[in-house]
Amino acid sequence: MQFDDDANLDTSEVKDVRGSRIPGGRATVGGGIAGVIALILGLLFGVGPEQLGLSSDGEEPVATSSSAARVAQTCRKGSDANTREDCRIVAVVNSVQDFWRAEYQRRGGRYGDASTVMFSERVGTACGTATSAVGPFYCPGDRQVYLDLDFFEELRTRFGASGGPFAQAYVVAHEYGHHVQNLTGTLARAQDGRTGAGSAAVRVELQADCYAGVWARHATTTPDDRTGRPLLTRLTDDDVRDGLDAAAAVGDDRIQERFQGRVTPENWTHGSAAQRQQWFRTGYTTGDMARCDTFR
Repeated sequence: MQFDDDANLDTSEVKDVRGSRIPGGRATVGGGIAGVIALILGLLFGVGPEQLGLSSDGEEPVATSSSAARVAQTCRKGSDANTREDCRIVAVVNSVQDFWRAEYQRRGGRYGDASTVMFSERVGTACGTATSAVGPFYCPGDRQVYLDLDFFEELRTRFGASGGPFAQAYVVAHEYGHHVQNLTGTLARAQDGRTGAGSAAVRVELQADCYAGVWARHATTTPDDRTGRPLLTRLTDDDVRDGLDAAAAVGDDRIQERFQGRVTPENWTHGSAAQRQQWFRTGYTTGDMARCDTFR
C-alpha cells in the first residue's frame, strides 16, 4: 500500500484530540466489565455507542497542548502517510472521501463530507461519551468517525488479525460506509434493536464492508481533488488479504468463540467472519455499490 509521495494531505478532514480531556470526569462507557461486554457483543466497526445503551453525556473533549494541531503540523505530504500511522489515516480518509464525492457526482448527487476524530481513551460525541473499549465507530448524530489508533494493535494482538496498513484502511473505509448509509437513509434500518444472523443490524454492517471493498477497487484510479492524481498509487494482493483477514477477525462468530467460548448466532450484530469477507470481496470484485444490497 503506497501513497503518492508528492500529494498534499487535507488535514481538515481529520480532528486530532488525542491527549484531550473531557470536563467533569463523569462516568463513561466501557470501563471494566462494560468494556468486556462491548467487545463480546461486537460493537467493533460499528455505529455510535448508544446502540449498547452504554452512553452517558456527550461532552466535547478539550484539547491539551500535547494534542493541539498535531496532525496538521506533521501530516502534510503523501510521503508522511507512507511513514507515519496517523498520517496514513489522514490519507485514507482523503482517498475514501475523494472516491465517494466522485461516485455521488457520477450518480447525479452530492456527497456530504464527514470528519474523522482521532482520540485516546475516551471521547464525547453526539451519540454519547465512549471509551476506546467500543472500538472504532461512526456517530450519525454529528456525522463523524471516531478512532483510537491503539485499536489497531488490539486488532492484531487481541483479535488475531495479521495487521498491516491496509487492515487499518479497511477499518476506516468501513466506517465511511456507515456514513454513506446515513446519507442514503439506510442506516436507520439498524435501529430496531434486534440482533441475530438475519437482523437489520447485521445487514447494515455487511453493507458497510461491501462499501469498503468498492472504495478499495477504485482507490488507485480515483483522482485526488487537490492534484488530479490518485492519492493511493499501489494496492497489492497482499494488502487486500490483510483487509480480508481483518474482516474475518472481527466476525461475530470469531469474537464470541474467543471471548465467551461458544458461538450464539442469535446475538450477532455484525455477521460472521465468512460473511464479512464475502461482502468485502463482493464490493472489491464488482466495484459497484449497487451490488452491495445486503437487504435482499
